[in-house]
Amino acid sequence: MEKKYEYLILEDEVAIPYENAYGPTWTRFFEGMKEEIIYGTRCSKCNRVLVPARSFCPRCFVETDDWVEVSQEGAIVSWALTDYEYFGMPTKPPFIGALIKLDNTDTSFLHLIGGFDLSDFENVRKTVKNGMKVKAVWKEEKKGHIMDINYFEPV
Repeated sequence: MEKKYEYLILEDEVAIPYENAYGPTWTRFFEGMKEEIIYGTRCSKCNRVLVPARSFCPRCFVETDDWVEVSQEGAIVSWALTDYEYFGMPTKPPFIGALIKLDNTDTSFLHLIGGFDLSDFENVRKTVKNGMKVKAVWKEEKKGHIMDINYFEPV
């Protein structure tokens, strides 16, 4: 008669240090963050303004070397409230992750919404709406990173 074994489960966390080379486009984009400037690149073929800045237009596949300073205000395209903790999250919960389309740009990017109490979901649901105008709130100390923008707050 064959003996049956239960499966053992080993839980552990693994951290892997790494370095990321930004390249010239993202380097310029993130250097702007240090100066509280949000840069986009404009496609010479379709004229779209891309934020975060990109080295080529993903629609036309042409290089984008026309740099423009863009607005620090925009609108929420979509959002989600996170109220539980998981590994690798950008901040402690609760927080709102939102797709934000800055004024006079043609793409959205993911960032945080804040500046008000997030502990009551019903209050958050009444406050945060798709299409709501928001503006960037910068951290005091900047590192040249997307999180130099602390969050976007309602206008």
